[in-house]
Amino acid sequence: MILIEKIADYIVQEQTRQFAPSTIHHAKRAVIDWFAAMYPGSVQDPNPMLRAAFIEAGDPQQSIVFPTGDYSTIKTAAFLNGASAHTSEFDDIFRDGGLHPGCATIAAALAVAQKYDLSGEAFLRSVIAGYEVSSRISAAMGRDHYRFWHTTATIATFGAAAAACLLLGLNRNQTAHALATSATLAAGLQQAFRSDGMSKPLHAAHAAETGVMAAIAASKGVTGARDILEGPAGMGAAMSGNADWRKATSGLGKIYNIEAITFKNHGCCGHTFAAIDGLLFIMQDAQITANDIANIAIATYGPAVSITDRIDPKTPQECKFSMQYVLAHAAHYGSVRIEAFEAERMSDPAIQAMLGQIDLSTDPAVDAEFPARRAAHVTITTKDGRQLTHYQSTRKGDPDLPLTDDELDAKFIELANPVLGNELTNSLLQKLWQLDEISLATALDFTVLKGNHTAGKNLPN
Repeated sequence: MILIEKIADYIVQEQTRQFAPSTIHHAKRAVIDWFAAMYPGSVQDPNPMLRAAFIEAGDPQQSIVFPTGDYSTIKTAAFLNGASAHTSEFDDIFRDGGLHPGCATIAAALAVAQKYDLSGEAFLRSVIAGYEVSSRISAAMGRDHYRFWHTTATIATFGAAAAACLLLGLNRNQTAHALATSATLAAGLQQAFRSDGMSKPLHAAHAAETGVMAAIAASKGVTGARDILEGPAGMGAAMSGNADWRKATSGLGKIYNIEAITFKNHGCCGHTFAAIDGLLFIMQDAQITANDIANIAIATYGPAVSITDRIDPKTPQECKFSMQYVLAHAAHYGSVRIEAFEAERMSDPAIQAMLGQIDLSTDPAVDAEFPARRAAHVTITTKDGRQLTHYQSTRKGDPDLPLTDDELDAKFIELANPVLGNELTNSLLQKLWQLDEISLATALDFTVLKGNHTAGKNLPN
């Protein structure tokens, strides 16, 4: 059987499968984390610009665009909400595939589910399917794919398509064609975040929109090349070179990767997290402050060095992808959250003075374990000559060191409250935990969200 047909079979089966309570619980965690990342991202550039560009008067009342409460087409809502969910750098990760699965999958699922006024349970079901498909394809494409391509741009497309196909009730044949069309439209280059610019959130936006478009097209009879993944000129050959397609279906429908998702504990590039966690551990353990530090040496895996070794960052985008900046900020402020990328913080003289005191190198043993393990050796040399070392074997938020439900709630409240206000934030959080029991419309309470909250009144022009 052609690979894409096996995946399509799985998606169709998920329309009626009885999920374990743990799988539903983790799906709700993923949705809560998506909203936590989306709300702060929605008021950051480029998202006000994107809404101004693409929301038009008279758009059909199909799907809501956050945070303004405007409505637009399914495709446009998926695009705009996908971009918002990927902007703040707080969105989730499938570690083994180097993928941010939620930003596109959940944006697509929300857009389709709203259009057809579907239940919260159906919505969660589609999210699960999207995570399972995209996570496995990302693992199958392997590390070689990540040399040039942004996995979230390319592979999250399949998650969006899978979610949309399930919600639209497509059959096996239609679903296979939707996945095939998604594959040929997948794109997104790493240079978009190795240099300054606003294109990176558009990767998630494009993935969400493309997945929805492919599903709707397939529902009307549009076909795709079913061997687009493993064919001689297909995605594996063109974008990886050593894709292991056995991983694309291994455990599908039996082992749920949505139960092994990383939820970010810092608002920056995930490749910096092990180093941040290790630094903070040493500082707390040794009871030292930033003023005690003469030098910080980080030995970690290759992509963490090649992507984040940026000693002179100037913009929020550059600072989020600068190991030197986020470590200096963590050393002085104890965390790396939204405020770390405000102008006053980025120009803080104390942080600027520390940037040149942070050295990065690749550790071959740590590098060999990437992407399944994201670790770092951290060494602090103090001004009085001591050397303090720590091996951070994982990241806070990874499946082996997860955020608890309470910690996830705290993250949601911290990030959503400045946009929604306290009352709506707490109400929305409570309803998201009840998604398997109520309708999606009830959970989001669209009539309240439309134009009656802080974000809708005080968005940037």
